[in-house]
Amino acid sequence: MPLLFIFILVPMIELAVLIKVGSQIGVLWTLALIFLTAIVGVTLLRAQGLATLMRAGQRLQEGSLPAQELAEGFLLALAGALLITPGFVTDAIGFTLLLPGIRGHFAGSVLKMFKPQMMGGMGNFGGGRGPRDVHGETEQPGRIHPNQSRPTIIDGEYRRED
Repeated sequence: MPLLFIFILVPMIELAVLIKVGSQIGVLWTLALIFLTAIVGVTLLRAQGLATLMRAGQRLQEGSLPAQELAEGFLLALAGALLITPGFVTDAIGFTLLLPGIRGHFAGSVLKMFKPQMMGGMGNFGGGRGPRDVHGETEQPGRIHPNQSRPTIIDGEYRRED
């Protein structure tokens, strides 16, 4: 049923809206408006995408999984596809997904929808809880321990002898 909606009903709705708008403002203005919304949308998409990418990088440096940012990236890709699709209805949905607050809400829904699939593939094959540090806590690469001011760096030299 969702595919029927996407591939049949959405184009029919878009066509009806395009005909209505074209009869009100003219064909050339309608085409100009379609191109303008695509250009503005792609420009905004680029800015939002870079901001989301920067937040994801920051989360990775903190040692946590950027799940929210990945879901927002998926929604930004969807917004981009909708914005370059000719039509006012898809543009309206695409612009709505560019709004950070609304996109964040939908990203939470996307995460809830995919959480069972993501959790099913995770786990330790050895049956243990993973590597531990000297305090019995799970080691995470790049993570700074609360009693530590900087990450531990091991420096060394080697020489190859044949």
